Amino acid sequence: MPKTILITGSTDGIGLETAKMLVAMGHHVMLHGRNPSKLEDAEKMLSADGGVVESYMADLSLMANVEALAEAVAEKHTKLDVLINNAGVYNTPDPVTQDGLDIRFAVNAIAPYLLTKRLLPLLDTSGRVVNLSSAAQSPVNPQALTGHIKLSDGAAYAQSKLALTMWSYSLALALQEDGPTIVAVNPGSLLGSKMVKQAFGIAGSDIRIGAEILCRAALSDEFATASGQYFDNDTGQFASPHADALNSQKNQAIVSLIDTVLEKIEEITT
Repeated sequence: MPKTILITGSTDGIGLETAKMLVAMGHHVMLHGRNPSKLEDAEKMLSADGGVVESYMADLSLMANVEALAEAVAEKHTKLDVLINNAGVYNTPDPVTQDGLDIRFAVNAIAPYLLTKRLLPLLDTSGRVVNLSSAAQSPVNPQALTGHIKLSDGAAYAQSKLALTMWSYSLALALQEDGPTIVAVNPGSLLGSKMVKQAFGIAGSDIRIGAEILCRAALSDEFATASGQYFDNDTGQFASPHADALNSQKNQAIVSLIDTVLEKIEEITT
């Protein structure tokens, strides 16, 4: 049975490779990107052989764009089988967003949280949310998450990925059997994505390694009952993330902080 799957950041890298695999399997894939020409190119390529694809443009560093993306998807679809929160940022010339946030926290942690929350009505108990985490995880500085202090690229990235992993666990625990399966996945360290090439100046490993585990997380039975868990593709198994992500109180504190950030942005923009 073909599934309807939204993949953020799917105009290149692991996201595009995952979209290729899912389209080849016959699934209906919703592409997302922030560059209109790249988005158009990806849609043309994937639909050339009869693939069922559609595309959505949004800048996930801006929460108003995230809201608009969720609304656009909900306007066209009453059901979403899988949401793959793949979009990510490591370094950029301007790390501060128009909302006043560090772009790593905005794109890697806060935007996927907001998008997931908005699309929950479309995701029933058979649905899945696959969040791209990382082996790089370090304790979250609340001041950094809220945009009040600046961090180095590596620190901001690692903290944002732990924040993502923490809210994945917290939301899965809150929803339990009333919501979709929510998993955090490290797709593999130093895969050859554009982000890795730009950040580290290396070719990286085959990105299909990451795409294959995302497809497994989206479709396979082994992930069906894994809500709240973390899969480490470096070791090829479910594993323990950073210790903070196993602490319910710390997880809830991060979720509350993200909610506060979003509330303040909404107050300013309305």
